Amino acid sequence: MKCPFCGNLNTRVVDSRPGKIEFEVRRRRECQDCAQRFTTYERVEQVPIMIVKKDNRREEFNREKVLTGIKKACEKRAISIDQIEAVVDAIERDLRETNDREISSTIVGEKIIQALKQLDDVAYVRFASVYREFKDVADFIQELKKIMPKDCLPLEFDKMSDPVDDRS
Repeated sequence: MKCPFCGNLNTRVVDSRPGKIEFEVRRRRECQDCAQRFTTYERVEQVPIMIVKKDNRREEFNREKVLTGIKKACEKRAISIDQIEAVVDAIERDLRETNDREISSTIVGEKIIQALKQLDDVAYVRFASVYREFKDVADFIQELKKIMPKDCLPLEFDKMSDPVDDRS
């Protein structure tokens, strides 16, 4: 394993233990040259999941892409990277447990939305606004009406008529 500090290829494993998720090993390594320590994670290579996009293109599931989207939605919120990674791990695990080799991007997006809804309302609305392509403030208000208790809604929100929502 190449040392991230000096680039030396001569490193040794100091400690190994199970990772946070199933089929993962966490290894502490030490560079033989600069004596710096670093952590690596080893995962079992699995059959790739293909994501079927809205235009029927297919693309391999990219964990980093999901992680980046969720991080962006959670920016400046009191949500730790460990919580975010746990959400991504759960989503990836759910997708793999379906045993389907091809999964619609809609299913992935809805899994992310449901996970964010449980994690943080603001992150949920941020992600939903991009994923569901909100066009104006009325779209935000409709989404807020779904998650806010009725007694917390300002009267102006309550009086707004509900347009037909075909996204549910």
